[in-house]
Amino acid sequence: MLKDLSLALPLGAPFQRFLDETIRILRVGGTLEIWESDHVLRSLLPHPPPPPSKQPLDQETATRTATFLIAPGTPFAPAQNRYLQHASTWISEALDRRHLPPSPCARIAQVLYQEPEALGDVGIRRVAIPLGELRWEREMFRNAVDSPMSHKGKTKLSDNPLTADQAALRQTALLTVLQMVESLEPLLKEVSGKNSEEWSHWWASMMADLLDPTRGALSGECLEVGAWWATKLPEQ
Repeated sequence: MLKDLSLALPLGAPFQRFLDETIRILRVGGTLEIWESDHVLRSLLPHPPPPPSKQPLDQETATRTATFLIAPGTPFAPAQNRYLQHASTWISEALDRRHLPPSPCARIAQVLYQEPEALGDVGIRRVAIPLGELRWEREMFRNAVDSPMSHKGKTKLSDNPLTADQAALRQTALLTVLQMVESLEPLLKEVSGKNSEEWSHWWASMMADLLDPTRGALSGECLEVGAWWATKLPEQ
């Protein structure tokens, strides 16, 4: 299991050496699994439901948790929230200076596929977890509630499109992003040029904005996470 190494190992020669050693000590038939998340934040755009997945259980889980499976055609845009825009810009610059990948999730699969003689049965699952309720999600829910068909059942629909568990998952994703920004404070102060007082003011304003459910991350901003796995093949 390799987890959250993107802030320690640049993708390139250092990561390749580490991967080679990992594969060497993995037994034949053993599974290599990599977990990672992107540090630069994007906004998920409204899009129609995906076609039936080759992995129905994955889609069922995404529907149940109100998360979104990421495929090559999933539409994204830069973060719309101004605080997350600033944070993403500074994170990208700070990590680029250290030759670390701001968006490692886009590159890990390529690394695994470059090992065809050593690794097989490569699998991928990438998920976008919104940081709050989405405006377009709320509109879709209201349209469903206002539909004549919605009044035929005996169950009264809630005014909230999210269940308590779904809302809690999104709150956890938001807190994860806030903790990431907080942990990178020395690097972000350096690239932003803010002194301690200016940073404290910006941080307090960001917290107030993002933790306010009527403002915050309502435009699709999300935490992108992924898991990749492969099986070690016998030597040829």
